[in-house]
Amino acid sequence: MLELKVRPLTTKNWHHLEILFGPKGACAGCWCMYWRLRRSVWDKQKGEKNRRALRKIVEAGDPAGVLAYDGEKPVGWCAVAPRQDFVTLENSRILKPVDDQPVWSVPCFFVAREYRRKGVTSQLLQGAVEYARNKGARIVEGYPQDPKSGKMADVFAWTGFASAFKKAGFVEVARRSKTRPVMRMSAG
Repeated sequence: MLELKVRPLTTKNWHHLEILFGPKGACAGCWCMYWRLRRSVWDKQKGEKNRRALRKIVEAGDPAGVLAYDGEKPVGWCAVAPRQDFVTLENSRILKPVDDQPVWSVPCFFVAREYRRKGVTSQLLQGAVEYARNKGARIVEGYPQDPKSGKMADVFAWTGFASAFKKAGFVEVARRSKTRPVMRMSAG
């Protein structure tokens, strides 16, 4: 298994995220803003406007996520922040809050193609939990895919797989869809 270093995204390593995401902003100009914006806004600002919006979050010092490194090469990304920062989660029936506990959410990942299926997501999750804990979080929650067929194209894996969450120590706390569990880990 790869031994990766996981570091929070800051203005100092922003250029590493740009390298990892490439000119298309990871997926179709998303720049990891899909969960943070109302759908109509996200659609209008795909690409450069999403990049600037995420950059603004980072410049403000607000939680955005963590990067995984193989040596000094950025190879993976995991968004992590307080749940209320992710507007789309608040409007989801399937991913609605489990209870009234304050949680931090891990809604998405991006792993460089040549590093996929090598355990990067589990290490990103461990780093995200540590980061959230250092910021005062007591519970970290994710919303992975749990495909019944056992296989799913990588392009649809941006929320992660339940198996990676289990490997990182998360447990299922709710399931309102056959393929979308809500998984948690205590950070406190």
